[in-house]
Amino acid sequence: MNRYPMVFVHGYNGWGSGEGLNGLLPYWGATTGDLMKHLIFKGYDCYSASVGPVSSAWDRACELYAQLTGTTVDYGEVHSKKSGHKRFGRTYTKPLFDGWDESKKVHLIGHSFGGTTIRLLTHLLTNGCEEEVTASGEDVSPLFTGGKENLIASVTTICTPHNSSSIYKMVKSFKLYEFMFLITAIYCGTLGRTRINGNLVDFHLEQFGLTNTPGKKDADSYMRSIMRFLKNSSDTCEHDLLPSSTESINNTIKISPDVYYFSYAFNSMTGSKLPMPIIGSNPVIAPLGFWMAHQKKFTNEITGQFYGKEWKPNDLLCNTVSEKYPFGEPHTDYYGKDVKPGIWNFMPVQKGDHGTAIGLFADRRKTQSFYIELAELLSSLEN
Repeated sequence: MNRYPMVFVHGYNGWGSGEGLNGLLPYWGATTGDLMKHLIFKGYDCYSASVGPVSSAWDRACELYAQLTGTTVDYGEVHSKKSGHKRFGRTYTKPLFDGWDESKKVHLIGHSFGGTTIRLLTHLLTNGCEEEVTASGEDVSPLFTGGKENLIASVTTICTPHNSSSIYKMVKSFKLYEFMFLITAIYCGTLGRTRINGNLVDFHLEQFGLTNTPGKKDADSYMRSIMRFLKNSSDTCEHDLLPSSTESINNTIKISPDVYYFSYAFNSMTGSKLPMPIIGSNPVIAPLGFWMAHQKKFTNEITGQFYGKEWKPNDLLCNTVSEKYPFGEPHTDYYGKDVKPGIWNFMPVQKGDHGTAIGLFADRRKTQSFYIELAELLSSLEN
């Protein structure tokens, strides 16, 4: 079995195993049962991390690093000032697992926006951030000094919108972005001041003063924190998922030459002339997938990205083509042998929707088999 731990990172609006909600509905496994328990039973060392469900890729990467090292979250001097929030967040008194070093690397697995999170973390560990080093000097977080790519064994993304999603066209047309963001601020700001935060769920927004740090009552005044959060909306997951923001993130992140990269894309549509969601697709989001599959061809006026017929297959939330790999990065189809680091190994497209990938309304046997095969693949890379 594997010597290296496997750390699973949830997507937008997700949660980790440390939150009460996970006991009611585990993020990894969902309606098919707790995948972490199943993988551990099978002999794999697995952990489900918890990061900001609506936070930016940068903030989430910083939080994940603090969990892995058992330290205080440092969002960086430059980033914090630019984003209008506190530099330091909560303190983790112990790491997610013991002994993280070159002899005990980590396999990072991310679903949806969790994939973007682990890509950015790997980039920072490898290359650091020069402006943060310059601004902080000796007080800089080790995350921003780089040279730590030997701590990461592999990066695996599942249903990650590496190149955004054509669903943004609907969001823009119906002016849903501003509405969704306001609802998010009110929702998190309200519940984040109750005992729910840190127990049932965890919003990880204390840097904005929007929520209490778990175990404390340190949130800022309600209206002031709401306005601060709204003013700095660019430091959020919703903003990072926009096509222009995704392009910017992709231009920033560099692939690490010594790390193995794998990507899994899902498709929930069937039929070429009249694409329809497959039987068993999540009925709540099936209309979105149908809409995406029947979109007319268009070009993004900001990025210049052309959305043609290759963008029609989707998992009801994200386009299959966008989940394969970040455009412009080295990639190859996975053939089951001669796997090399520093290049995206694109796995065969899986059948199912965005939630199928984590076991939501899915077949238990198929879900567990999928992750056992993934665990076996990652373990085979270990020297």
